[in-house]
Amino acid sequence: MPSFPELSQPLGDGTVSVRFAAERDIPEVLIAYQDDSELHVRMGEDRPPTGAELGRRAEGFEADRLAGRGLTLTIVESGVDTCRGQIYVHRVDWDNGQADLAVWVAPGYRGRGLAQRGLAPVGPWLLSQAGLERVQLFTRPDNQPMLRAAVAAGFSLEGVLRGYHRSQRGRDDMAVLSLVRRDLGT
Repeated sequence: MPSFPELSQPLGDGTVSVRFAAERDIPEVLIAYQDDSELHVRMGEDRPPTGAELGRRAEGFEADRLAGRGLTLTIVESGVDTCRGQIYVHRVDWDNGQADLAVWVAPGYRGRGLAQRGLAPVGPWLLSQAGLERVQLFTRPDNQPMLRAAVAAGFSLEGVLRGYHRSQRGRDDMAVLSLVRRDLGT
């Protein structure tokens, strides 16, 4: 089974970096869920995670990475190693060379380009270094900030999947954006 490679250094542009998530991120993650009462819904969770649940997830980060099951990355600003958001690599399908991404940014840091600057190096890294052929993300079609961030990071809007996702609200339409290896020109 393939695995995700080690990061020799954080991915980024000098203003925003992305590193492997760590247990030290838990307080900021809890605060983000507290400050945005809808974050768990957008992330496809039934309820916000508890500190204990986040601790158990953190204990499994390295094993998940090595087994190729998934990856949690933390978005930080230059000079500050404090979690401002995260990128989840999940639903990894090595047979088809694809994975889904999910992104969130803490409410107090939205509108600063952190999602776009976090996604911009992660997508190409997953395609060129991890060996995936396609990475995709889903968001509600009315989530304009996420749509703009993903497009600015090089993802292509493919369309809207009607009634694609079951949520607490019922069946939600989802916009799908993707980045494929040929987009890198390699």
